[in-house]
Amino acid sequence: MDTSVPKLAEGCRWSGTTEAPVVISPEGTVRVEGTGRIILELCDGHFSLAEIVQKLETQFMLAPKGKVRAEVRVFLEQLHAERIVEY
Repeated sequence: MDTSVPKLAEGCRWSGTTEAPVVISPEGTVRVEGTGRIILELCDGHFSLAEIVQKLETQFMLAPKGKVRAEVRVFLEQLHAERIVEY
């Protein structure tokens, strides 16, 4: 899974304003804030899961070891289950 390259699923797109972005999918609209927004913005089809985790670990250096990786995986698995992210 670390080599997987997540991106928005087909039919999904960013919308809303810079201050209040949302992801529109065939099933509905999801408001994305905080760390979730940062993660999803990195899911552009260019970065692998390992690269996304590395970028976030650099940004959140005080997080306990392994916590960033675990949270990113759970978040992306949830979005994958909702057909918002694909690999």
